[in-house]
Amino acid sequence: MSYAGRVPEDRVVVVERNLDRALDEAPPPRRRLEPDDLLRPGTTLSTAEAVAVFRDQVTSRTLDVAARELKAKGAGYYTISSAGHENNAVVGALLRPTDPAFLHYRSGGFMMARSRQVPGVDAVTDTLLSLLAAAGDPISHGRHKVWGSRQLWVPPQTSTIASHIPKAMGAAFAIQRAARVGMSLEIPDDSIVCCSFGDASANHATALAGINAARYSHRRGSRVPVLFVCEDNGIGISVDTPRRWIARNFRHLPHLEYVHAAGELDEVWDAAVAAVAACRNGRRPVFLHLQTVRLWGHAGSDVESGYRSAAEIAATEAQDPLVRNAQRLIALGAASPDDLRDLVAGVRDHVHSQATKLIGSPTLASRQAVMATLAPYDEPASRRDADAVPSHDERRSVHGSALPEDATVAVRRTMAAHINAALHDEMLRRPEMLLFGEDVGRKGGVYNVTSGLQRVFGAARVFDTLLDETTILGVAQGAALLGFLPVPEIQYLAYLHNALDQLRGEAASLGFFSAGQFSNPMVVRVAGLAYQKGFGGHFHNDNSVGALRDIPGLLLSVPSRGDDAAKMLRGVLAVARTTGRVAVFLEPIALYHEKDLHEPGDGGWLSDYPPPGQILLPGDIGVHHPDHGDVLIVTYGNGVRMALRAARRLRGDHGVAARVVDLRWLNPLPLDAVGRAAAGTSAVLVADECRATGGGIADAVVAGLVERGYDGRLGSVRSADSYVPLGPAAGTVLLSEADVVKGAVRILGRGDDTPD
Repeated sequence: MSYAGRVPEDRVVVVERNLDRALDEAPPPRRRLEPDDLLRPGTTLSTAEAVAVFRDQVTSRTLDVAARELKAKGAGYYTISSAGHENNAVVGALLRPTDPAFLHYRSGGFMMARSRQVPGVDAVTDTLLSLLAAAGDPISHGRHKVWGSRQLWVPPQTSTIASHIPKAMGAAFAIQRAARVGMSLEIPDDSIVCCSFGDASANHATALAGINAARYSHRRGSRVPVLFVCEDNGIGISVDTPRRWIARNFRHLPHLEYVHAAGELDEVWDAAVAAVAACRNGRRPVFLHLQTVRLWGHAGSDVESGYRSAAEIAATEAQDPLVRNAQRLIALGAASPDDLRDLVAGVRDHVHSQATKLIGSPTLASRQAVMATLAPYDEPASRRDADAVPSHDERRSVHGSALPEDATVAVRRTMAAHINAALHDEMLRRPEMLLFGEDVGRKGGVYNVTSGLQRVFGAARVFDTLLDETTILGVAQGAALLGFLPVPEIQYLAYLHNALDQLRGEAASLGFFSAGQFSNPMVVRVAGLAYQKGFGGHFHNDNSVGALRDIPGLLLSVPSRGDDAAKMLRGVLAVARTTGRVAVFLEPIALYHEKDLHEPGDGGWLSDYPPPGQILLPGDIGVHHPDHGDVLIVTYGNGVRMALRAARRLRGDHGVAARVVDLRWLNPLPLDAVGRAAAGTSAVLVADECRATGGGIADAVVAGLVERGYDGRLGSVRSADSYVPLGPAAGTVLLSEADVVKGAVRILGRGDDTPD
């Protein structure tokens, strides 16, 4: 088949012609093997399977050529190819379609091999639709070019920096955890998890965290059947990987079995067989070092000649796996040159005819269509979920003879106590729920919020992790994918930023890029915000939620009172379970054990525990003093207590009747509810304890009110754009009660508002 006139004369054409020339020049085999014959003594690769794998590889290569043709015609949108990596088809052929696979973007061969194991999957059409960003793409519906398939158990990954490795490890961890807790999974008990990535990405902190976590878990006695496949092509975009870098870094690591795969097709097959067997039979982490080459540039826009000499490019092309594999099949008698010429021509004709047919396929054409799977929400289903309330006798089995709603002592009526009680109730009624993080098990949490949970529910469901937030969130994602409802804890808000991409780039994007076919529901508990006394500094008093509010689809909730905390926690768990959402439950540390509101000993911040069944859902705001209409103070978290204290001062000192709204939900903001609460007031003041510029919610609330036609005065008081210092100096940069009072007086134009 001629490519003239369709693709510029470049290395793509050269590589295609190299294969054609190799087939034209190959002598006929001296003998012919039967389809069931082994390719050679000592291998398990049959002739028929070898030819089938070669077809997978040719299909992958031809799709890569088609991707560049489509781009040249202005019809395609993705040109990162798998050319040179086609031996990963061996791994795809050896694994089962029920082995979850988290794949590198150069996994075309793998996908072709796996697809032929499942009737009805058309890998060529599926890939072309993805390249065209077509709404008919079965995995992402055109939202992105990703390798993925619900039928093939391939959750879509962007995989650019190996950020998928921690959740692959988490999925493997969850397989054995399911057996310990007696939970049935969608996949067989002896499944393994495959995770592929490039040699350059192997240097990333996220990759190292995931591999380290697998080794750590194995050392601690957990079975973690994860197959790490490092596809080593020796270059990351334009930067060479040092020779033998991967082998020297991973070959001798304890608690990680290393297998090297290189050479001829059958040799790669045998190495992969050994790696898969070690992982499946040994239930342990295995590192398969797969030697590959990268033909062409990193992507179609990458001019390889800018950083590689002509000799280097030619040397790489001489290692083309399709040429080598074709020559090997012919030499061993698995096929004749004519057989393979016909195979190649047939694949090329099929791919290009399909591409021609699919050009012009409809794409997503509206904002609504694009965002349809971003933030699913089913309020009736969430409320029904909350109705499944355990009996008093069942609850006494975890709480003891006295139920938390009957408590009268202060220590059992605080926010910390109510969150603890709610976790007990939810763990009781949700056998799929796991709770884990640093110090949450035996210690019961730094602030005793998880105290007693491990004793009641066992170490299989409540457990401590290593000190790494990336791993904690990776375990949560993998476990959620397999059917658990994880509740991981991040010990402090500032620590979350170490691992933010696990939420932003991975967990929250899964439903979007899989068109809702995969989900990883979870509720991430985070202790945070400021105002701790006698402890902390910045890392324990982080007052910025901007990075969380910036994540599309993430549900962010912040309780201010103990009774709200219990009802909101039930609510976010219900939403996560019924819709697959990722939620962050941000718990204000300074309010964990707070008892009083206005005066020491008044008990004004204590509350009775709300019995199971009572929940708060996104959009349910709290309105205090609804009959007061001079000014509406909109706030959340620590700001609610602060605003209520300020409202008392405003009434007594200035004659101002202040209504207070507790937002409760910071993403998405309940702006419609705020607009209704603002009706009848002459001014709205946003009291935002987070940083003034980009750290909090003041700007969004003000903009939302303007857009909804609010015509009263608008203003805000916010904390300074500063890290929180240690000790009393914190008061100089954090929002204060006095700031709220002055802000309200100023916005109403009453009295002197000069600073103290």
